[in-house]
Amino acid sequence: MNSIFVEKTRDYILSQEYHITHSIDHIFRVLKNSIFISTFEGGDMEEIAISALLHDIARDEELKNPKIDHAEKGAEIAKKFLININYPKHEEVYYNIMVHRYSKGKIPKTIEAKILQDADRLDALGAIGISRVLMHNNGETLNKRIEHFYDKILKLKDGMNTQKGYELALEKHKLVEKFVHALEEELRY
Repeated sequence: MNSIFVEKTRDYILSQEYHITHSIDHIFRVLKNSIFISTFEGGDMEEIAISALLHDIARDEELKNPKIDHAEKGAEIAKKFLININYPKHEEVYYNIMVHRYSKGKIPKTIEAKILQDADRLDALGAIGISRVLMHNNGETLNKRIEHFYDKILKLKDGMNTQKGYELALEKHKLVEKFVHALEEELRY
């Protein structure tokens, strides 16, 4: 996609620091998922790409201070940045980032926000999702990590907003389910 706004946003996010489980690699996978879903579901591709690139811009701030909600803070940071580069859809990107977070249980209303939320959730499923769960919160027991799979990861499939997002999630969900069952079996003494 050729867009000066996407290029400026990409350059901006590359200058930031990220946590290992929400790294620049995660952001680019969410971007890839967003663009792929958009080819089936529609939406403003430029707005979707910019939203994907900026969706976790405040994740490190939340990790340093758990009172900060990375979606809310990230939406504010994104809006300020986008106003600064004269991007006309800064309010739309602000909204997309505000509603992308799983734990807030927000249901997006626009196709762009639905695609961003699905794309982000897809990266928590499949082999990548498994590895991200195991890398997150180092020091926790495997039983605690298994709880996280049941509390969040294995529920993601049923919360997809788009048909294409659901189709992609279904296959990734099966892999996670198989892994969790195998891990539980091996942990039985």
